[in-house]
Amino acid sequence: MTTPVLDIIGVSKRFGDTLANDGISMSLGKGEIVALLGENGAGKTTLMSILFGHYVPDDGQIRIDGEELPPGKPRAAIGAGVGMVHQHFSLASNLTVLENVMTGTEQLWKLWSATQQARRKLVRIAERFGLKVDPDARLGDLSVGEQQRVEILKALYNDARILILDEPTAVLTNIEAERLFATLKDMARQGLSLIFISHKLDEVMATAHRIVVLRGGKVVAERKASESNKAELAELMVGRRVMRPVREPSTPGAVVLEVRDLGVRIGGVERLKDIGFALREGEVLGIIGVSGNGQVPLARVLSGTLARTSGELLLYGEAVGHLSVGDVVDAGIGRVPEDRNGEGVIGEMSIWENAVLERLPAYSHNGLVDRKAGMAFARSIIDAFDVRGGTPASRTRLLSGGNMQKLILGRNLSHRPRILIAAQPARGLDEGAVAAVHTRILEARKAGTAVLLISEDLDEVISLADRIQAIVGGRLSPPLDAGRVDARRLGLMMSGDWSHVAEAAHAP
Repeated sequence: MTTPVLDIIGVSKRFGDTLANDGISMSLGKGEIVALLGENGAGKTTLMSILFGHYVPDDGQIRIDGEELPPGKPRAAIGAGVGMVHQHFSLASNLTVLENVMTGTEQLWKLWSATQQARRKLVRIAERFGLKVDPDARLGDLSVGEQQRVEILKALYNDARILILDEPTAVLTNIEAERLFATLKDMARQGLSLIFISHKLDEVMATAHRIVVLRGGKVVAERKASESNKAELAELMVGRRVMRPVREPSTPGAVVLEVRDLGVRIGGVERLKDIGFALREGEVLGIIGVSGNGQVPLARVLSGTLARTSGELLLYGEAVGHLSVGDVVDAGIGRVPEDRNGEGVIGEMSIWENAVLERLPAYSHNGLVDRKAGMAFARSIIDAFDVRGGTPASRTRLLSGGNMQKLILGRNLSHRPRILIAAQPARGLDEGAVAAVHTRILEARKAGTAVLLISEDLDEVISLADRIQAIVGGRLSPPLDAGRVDARRLGLMMSGDWSHVAEAAHAP
């Protein structure tokens, strides 16, 4: 490694009883890409938030080019050349690309804006690093991948020399992720230094020069990517060998959910068209597709948060009208939403309050919520589903994304749902948490739960689903038995080529 441009020395940070960072030290060289790896809740995002000035460390210091960085001051970090791209974008959808990039870069007393100068600088940076984007495009009209480019450009516009990316591919398609990492490698060749947080071992091995592994808030290992492998890294992350569960053969039962000719219009635009499928007891039906093809409205209709425009829903053989969330819960349907922060939990409420939120009558007496019963239920979820980072009374926002996901899954599966709608259930989870979530889904299937798995992860769908349908442009392909698919065939289905589906379904 070259002379370090960044030194993190003995950094510790505590939140109440939780020690998020415990004496962490690491460094970063010029033009180097370091992957920060660890379980959900291992302390990765906390450490990077300290580096960027969002948190003040209890102990330790940050040095950039040998100079100590003032703690808790994001503007000082930006001035020292540190840029951060958060997992959840901090952009305004109603502003243009140029306006988003310029926001916060000009002093309030300035009566005019150097727009043309800023435009030239933005175009120059975009061309240098291969981050093509239209400066005048409205952010809300861009794809998720294009929005992420804007986040990176905003950091580079502020003359970042050290770039931090928190779960940069969490909401990207495989193609977008490949393009992003090609860009990051080119940035490193041009002298930028990068730290990226990830749970995806394939992208870590393919992109990083060096890998730092955190566990329980401590650095437990450091490896050159060329001298390690996925199996070793997974074991270092969780402290044990990680084995994903294997789906066992089963015989599905009766149809519990049937959808016929379902259509949804949002803002006058048709989002779902003639959707049809049947879901049986004790099976996993996988819906695979590239983001933005109708998965979100489909999950919302079935979860009771969006009304259908046309078509029929049959629950347990009976036609039903528009479902409210209360109807869904009463019907024994569990929901794991794609947006765990926006729809899954309320961050400012405690863990126990979120645990009972959907079933308040069951935890209330005479109009008052039984706190003791709620706390006990939350504790049972924490213990059974290994939710780390807090007690039943802790604020839910303090949990990592993966531990929030385990809380949501536990809240639903603890009540033994007849149907489970699981949208992107393992997105953003570490290898150990993925294995745990997949195990729970297959256990529910074995117990008779009908699982609708909506995912963009080919490996996840192939390993969990009994039957698979692809969603493209708001339409569903015919179903295909999972035993007859591979990644290539699913890729064709996701692109809209369904000519081979009927042939495969009838092949001996």
